[in-house]
This record gives sequence, structure tokens and C-alpha cells, in this order.
Amino acid sequence: MLLVIPDVFSPEQVAACVADLDAATWGDGRITAGLQSAPVKDNEQLSETSPVARKWGDVVLDALGASDLFVAAALPLRTFPPLFNRYAGGQSFGTHIDNAIRPIRGTSVKLRTDLSATLFLNDPDSYDGGELIVEDASGGQVIKLPAGSMVLYPASSLHRVEPVTRGVRLASFFWVQSMVRDDGARALLFDLDRTIQRLAGRDGIGDAEVVSLTGIYHNLVRRWADS
Repeated sequence: MLLVIPDVFSPEQVAACVADLDAATWGDGRITAGLQSAPVKDNEQLSETSPVARKWGDVVLDALGASDLFVAAALPLRTFPPLFNRYAGGQSFGTHIDNAIRPIRGTSVKLRTDLSATLFLNDPDSYDGGELIVEDASGGQVIKLPAGSMVLYPASSLHRVEPVTRGVRLASFFWVQSMVRDDGARALLFDLDRTIQRLAGRDGIGDAEVVSLTGIYHNLVRRWADS
């Protein structure tokens, strides 16, 4: 399931974040690349220990915690501390797949990457290229979102970033380990949750059908969830 989550950051947060990123010191993006992806990765990245990355990574996590849409879609168990990258001057990231397991720096925790996320931080009209292409059964989905919006998609997907031929593309990216590892099961739970919310809005949360469907939802989560 691929899902766009709009307005994760407000315009004010976007402006403040971009100002800090513009003043930051960037390094080679291959620092977090795996063996397969390193040869096709050409971008810049903030160090995981960068104060700017840590500051704005915390803001991203706070915003996600307040997003009912993100929580319903991801059912997050663990979220990798958000990272930040920069593309300009023809830089790109060729077709690759993300590592299945990511150690969280400075801890003993290793995270299974069920979902990948990209939070766009530039106005799409301010740069040419830079589209995120996520391959699926229908071909390739092309994603280039307004500043402050985010895309969430299965980390098992082949994907790439097209060359940025004008301007600068800034983004935050990270991975999520879901309580429900199977993407098809998560998609069914998400659809069921959205249906329950619509029915509750129409008929009331105490409606018998809403109560019944809510019970089915939670029993499916119990069946499928890891903790």
C-alpha cells in the first residue's frame, strides 16, 4: 500500500527546517547505503549525529505521533530516527531496495524495515526532476509532493530518485517497523479502520454495526500483530 499523508509539516515548520538545513554541513549520502545501493547513490546527507538532524528528526516524530492517518496506516512499533538528504546538480539515486534490517545508532536496537517514508521539504516548482519512482505491479508510481507532505510505501519496493537538474531537493527519510509486518494485512486493517471512522461519523460511535466492526478490527490486530 502506498499512501500520501498531506501536511505533516506546516508551512512555518517547513520554512524553519529548510533554513536550518541550508546552513548545515552535508556529507556523502553513501554513508547509510547498503552494498547493493551504494554504487547507484549520488546525494548528500546529514550525519545521524548532526544537531540539526536530531532537532528536526524529533519534530518529524512528534508530527507523526499526532497524525491519525500515519498511525492507522503504519501501525508503528518502532520508527528509525529520521534522516535528511539533499539532491542538486544532476544528483540521483538509482533503482534499489532498502536494507531489511537497520541498526539504530548508539543503541542495541535493530529495526525491521517494513515501511519507507519520504517527507518532502521543497516546493515542487522550485526544482526540476527529483521524482521518487516506486515500482509496483502496475509499473512505477511517480511521487513529487508539496513541501510538508509525506509518502509512505512498502520498504520491499524497488524505487529510485530521478536526477535533480535544477534547484535543490531536500527531504527527510526514514523507516518504520510495523506491529503488522505483512503489507496486505496492514492494507486491510487500514481500509477497515477508515470504514469504521466514516460509519461512526455518520451513525455515531455507539451504533451496533460500528461496535461490531470495531471488535473485528481489534481481533484482527490481535491475530496479526507482533509486539
